[in-house]
Amino acid sequence: MQQETFVVFDQPIRLWQVDAFTDQPFAGNPAAVCVLDQFPTDEWMQNVAAEMNLSETAFVVATETPNRFQLRWFTPATEVDLCGHATLATTHALVEQQIAKTDSPIRFETRSGELTCTVSANTIQMDFPAEPVDGTIATELCNALGIDSVPVYRNRFDLIVVVDDASQVESVCPDFSRLQTIETRGVILTSRGDAQAIDFVSRFFAPRCGINEDPVTGSAHCCLAPYWSSVIGKDKLAGYQASRRGGTVHCEVNGDRVLLSGNAVTVMRAELAVTCQYKSD
Repeated sequence: MQQETFVVFDQPIRLWQVDAFTDQPFAGNPAAVCVLDQFPTDEWMQNVAAEMNLSETAFVVATETPNRFQLRWFTPATEVDLCGHATLATTHALVEQQIAKTDSPIRFETRSGELTCTVSANTIQMDFPAEPVDGTIATELCNALGIDSVPVYRNRFDLIVVVDDASQVESVCPDFSRLQTIETRGVILTSRGDAQAIDFVSRFFAPRCGINEDPVTGSAHCCLAPYWSSVIGKDKLAGYQASRRGGTVHCEVNGDRVLLSGNAVTVMRAELAVTCQYKSD
């Protein structure tokens, strides 16, 4: 078996920390954004994500086509297939640093296909795939959340638990050790909203990915928006994720796509003081 060889480059590596789905610092969901000339080894990126210890660290590489980038997302524990708030944070950082232009869509090549972002004033709109759900009943999951058995749905990423009111969503105290035994990326707890201009509320738990509770989860709204659209009967909705930091995601269901909109705020600019490891050709 041929042994892999690596090349180490000692060069400045730029990194930003951005709060997504908020227009105020120290709210919404923070993500780290690392801009690179090419992707390093998976191990190096995972180590950086673990060091950042945020729910997501995004690694982005420009292609030869203007406003087109390759994008990958890592939690402190694993790489994921889709992440909304880190895509929002990446778009914000690229525009703020004048790496991407706002006069045309910004396109990302990802493990979930091409994702397109457009910037209007201070709002970023993301075009993501809709994630339909199938129904089931999962007693063990409900027990781990400390609630009675209720409808549970599944999509290709997560389990979705629907309860009667927002106060129940806000008050749940999960048993994360039990949740971690359930084979799923994450668990979405949701109900219809009880505040003006908020159609639904949710929380997101992902202990198997190293995130007990995520503050604001864009990708979760890829299934929340279609689900609540079918229940409420309208295509444009506002969802509030009721974590400690909290954040609002504006959604529009458009066939098999979901448009997610929000704001973002840069809270830190940094340079990694470590070498970068690449696989050699």
